[in-house]
Amino acid sequence: MAVLGVQLMMLRDRINEKGMFGVLEQVRELDLDAVEVSQVAMTEEVIADLERGTKELGTDVGAMSAALHAPGNGFILADEFDRAVEACTRTGCRFLRIGMMPFEAMVSQEACEAWPAEVQPYAERLAEHGITLCYHNHHVDLIRFGEERIFDIVRRVAPSLYFEVDLHWVQRGGMAPLDMLKAYTGVCKLIHLKDYRVIPFPADALARRNEMTQQEFYDVFTNLVQFAEVGQGNMNWPELLPAGEAAGAEYFFIEQDDTYSRDPVACIAESRAYLRSIGY
Repeated sequence: MAVLGVQLMMLRDRINEKGMFGVLEQVRELDLDAVEVSQVAMTEEVIADLERGTKELGTDVGAMSAALHAPGNGFILADEFDRAVEACTRTGCRFLRIGMMPFEAMVSQEACEAWPAEVQPYAERLAEHGITLCYHNHHVDLIRFGEERIFDIVRRVAPSLYFEVDLHWVQRGGMAPLDMLKAYTGVCKLIHLKDYRVIPFPADALARRNEMTQQEFYDVFTNLVQFAEVGQGNMNWPELLPAGEAAGAEYFFIEQDDTYSRDPVACIAESRAYLRSIGY
């Protein structure tokens, strides 16, 4: 069974307030075995706390973040390759993940091909150290250039780069998540779990309808989707989780990009409770 954890992007404010180790203690209290580190400055203090967490709390550092160039999230591979490898070695981390391709790579097939071509040598070098580099998708990865999706282009040009599949963004991009997992079986090493919720039409927008242009009113109508706690939206988790494991996933990370003023710890706990209720 895939290891269940949390994307620490959700707790970055608490990390800044109380330090990484204190947050790792809280994660263990939430009955989660693993963490993925993102949107956190990878200082020596943070790395030392992660290493301490593995030894004292049994924390599994499932993945950490990287980018090719600055500015970026996590380790900057062009400048910090050796430091990234050292951090992985110290924490037992086997995966680095790139959170998004540059916006410039999304505009054409040629631009899209250029980015994974640059990533491939880094993925090969990391593999020599036992580290798998993964690419985290958004809805844009369902863009088609000719007969290929961006997903397909990335696989063709950078075969050493694997996927971190965000199932919410796959659904938002218009592909059935179960179809995506089947199509890219063997490539999907990490999976983000967050639900896809459609909210009721806001009453305040209805009350202001006469003050809004038709376009503004319909923009409200077409933007009723939210990031949701696992089990609080429309995703078919009882089928998606086994399909994710069949596709090769080694980690499932709870993630919610926006908690809409709710305490993120409460949101994580709610997601964890639902996952427990279906056997995870």
